[in-house]
Parts: sequence; C-alpha cells; structure tokens
Amino acid sequence: MYPISDQSRITSIDIMRGFALLGIFLVNMLSFHSPFIYIDPFTWWNDGTDRTVFMLIDVFVQASFYPLFALLFGYGVMILRERVILKGLSFPLIVFRRFSFLLVIGLLHAFFIWHGDILVTYALLGFIFILFVKMSAKNLIIIGIVIYTLPNILLSLLLILATLIEPESGMTPFVNVQSYMDTYQNGSFAEITSQRIADWYFTNNLGTFPILAISILPLFLIGGGVQKLKLLENMENHKKLIQMLAAFSLIIGLMFKSLPYLWDENMAAQYIQDIFGGPLVAIGYGLSIALLANQRSMKKILSPLTYVGRLSLSNYLFQSIVSSLIFYGYGLGFYGEISVLYGTLMVAVIFIIQILFSRLWLQYYYYGPFEWLWRSFTYFHLPRMKRML
Repeated sequence: MYPISDQSRITSIDIMRGFALLGIFLVNMLSFHSPFIYIDPFTWWNDGTDRTVFMLIDVFVQASFYPLFALLFGYGVMILRERVILKGLSFPLIVFRRFSFLLVIGLLHAFFIWHGDILVTYALLGFIFILFVKMSAKNLIIIGIVIYTLPNILLSLLLILATLIEPESGMTPFVNVQSYMDTYQNGSFAEITSQRIADWYFTNNLGTFPILAISILPLFLIGGGVQKLKLLENMENHKKLIQMLAAFSLIIGLMFKSLPYLWDENMAAQYIQDIFGGPLVAIGYGLSIALLANQRSMKKILSPLTYVGRLSLSNYLFQSIVSSLIFYGYGLGFYGEISVLYGTLMVAVIFIIQILFSRLWLQYYYYGPFEWLWRSFTYFHLPRMKRML
C-alpha cells in the first residue's frame, strides 16, 4: 500500500503521459471555446491564421494523443496487475474498484464540467479489457491489431464509396449553432448542464459506442502487450527495433494525417486521417520519447513533463475546470469569442502553470488530490499523502 518510490517509476512513461496531456488539451481547447463537434472546421476556420493553426493541430495533434493515452492506459493496467499480484491481492477486485471510481469521476466530469470526457469510455472499455489481461504479449498485440484494422478498413471503404457516389456531401450542423453558442456563452449553470448532457450523449450513445470500442479497446490490448514484452524497461536490447518502428510510424502516420489536404476535405479522408494516421503518429511520438528519455541530456530537457504526467488525472480535470470557468456563462463567458490562435496560446500558458504547480505539489505530496482518492477507493485504504521532509 506504500507509494511507489521515485526511483521505481519508469520516467519515459511519466513523460509520455505529460506529453499526451498537452496534446489532448490542444485538441480539447477547440471544443472548450467553439462548437467543434457540430461544425465543419474546414469551413468554420477557412482563412488566415486560424486556418493555419487549425491545420497544424489537425495534422500533428488531432487524434494522435488520445491513442497515446490509450496505449499508456493498457500499459499501466498491466503494471498494476504485476504489483497487485506481488502484494498477494485480488487483481479482478482491485481493478474493478479502480474502473468503477474512474466511471463515477468521468460521469461527474461529463455532466457537470465538460461534455468531451474520455474517462467514462476508458472505464467501460477497461471492464472489457480485464478479460484479456492473462493473454501472452504476442496474442494481445495481434488481437489488438486485428480488432482495430479490419472493421476500420471496412468503414473506410464504405465512406470512400459514399464519397464517390455523392462527392459534394459534407458535414452539416446538427443544431442551431448560434443558439448553441448563446447557451454556453450566456446560459445559467442549469441551462449549460442540460446542453452539456445532450452534447455528451451526441458522441456517447449506443450508435457511437461500437466505433469508440474498435478505436480504443485494441490500443489497450497493444499497450498491455508492449508492457508484457518489457520494451521500455529494456530499451538497450530493443533500440534498433524501436528506432525503426518510430521512424516508420511517424512517416506513414503523417502521410495519413495530411490526407484531407492532399486529397479532399471530405468525410472519408477525415476518417482515414484520424483512424489510421492518429494511432501511427501516437506510436511514433511514444517510441521517440522512449528513445530520447534514454539519453541523459534529453531526459533532463523532457523532465518537466514528468511532473504533469505523474498527476495526470488531477491535471486532466484541472484543464476542464479552468477552461469551463473561462468560457462558460457561469464563468467569464468567453465562449465563441476566442480564436484558434489565442486558444492555443492559452493552452501553452495554462500548461506551463500546470508544470510549475505539479512540481511544487510533488515536493510535498506523493499523489495528486484525485490520484489519492482513486488509490484510496481502489485499495479501501488511505495511503500516506504527505511526504516526510
């Protein structure tokens, strides 16, 4: 039940978590300040600086950081399993509590703070992931790749066919965008909460869950398989392989991510861009960080990300709380008033503050506030929070 010592942590994993949180925040900011889920961004931000900044986010960030976090989630569950078994505890019971707490926090986050929550999806798919954890590393990776690629190739072909039949089809708003923006900008907490729940259900329902499942669960499996191979723990033994995989993933992934700008900004191109380009770029980013973190000079440069990564749940929720207070009517009411450029600059400022505050916090405490609650519920035990200075 004792805290994991700083020396026992895998530094590259903490750096990846911090890096993933930065990327997730950059993408989420588009929804914090604009009606991103209901618009065609290619026409909404169609000229000037906003168009350029959105394009950079779209190619290098969008759909590349939630896959990285999903891979790390699977990796982390396998580490948890090893440690729970070593302690002589019941892994199914411990992990059931862990995902149950995550589900509750996710629902509170989605309904009362921000509709774009990912924790509910991770928790629900985590319960399914438990069924696979005893498999070998090889089987986890193979099954993950098969579950991911086959249905998504089929869906991509169907979208290409639909585009060929009706090439002029595109995204049309599902809501009155102006009324929607007025609600978030000027509405009361109750009005915004009602809209927030509707927005959450729009992207999280029985129709969309299968798509979420084939996009995220396989990444849990692949991340878990990589952990069983001890790839990051034995970097020197696999260095050439990791270098090749990182280069291949980044090159091919960025080619996919550039597809809407090379082919056409249609639904088929956007789906293929995200569903295949996103995870490949995520793998490239993750493996590149693993290689860089193995070099003393680069490890020092990347080390600020570890502070955010070690408090990943608290920092993820903090980003949503602060952003909702800046943009929503019960806060400063800047919804719809911020450009993509200024939203991106706000991410940089808030994230720097998170780095500084996380570093200060970890000087005095072992866990972030939500990490401490999560661990307490997982083990039904109050762990030591404050460091002995």
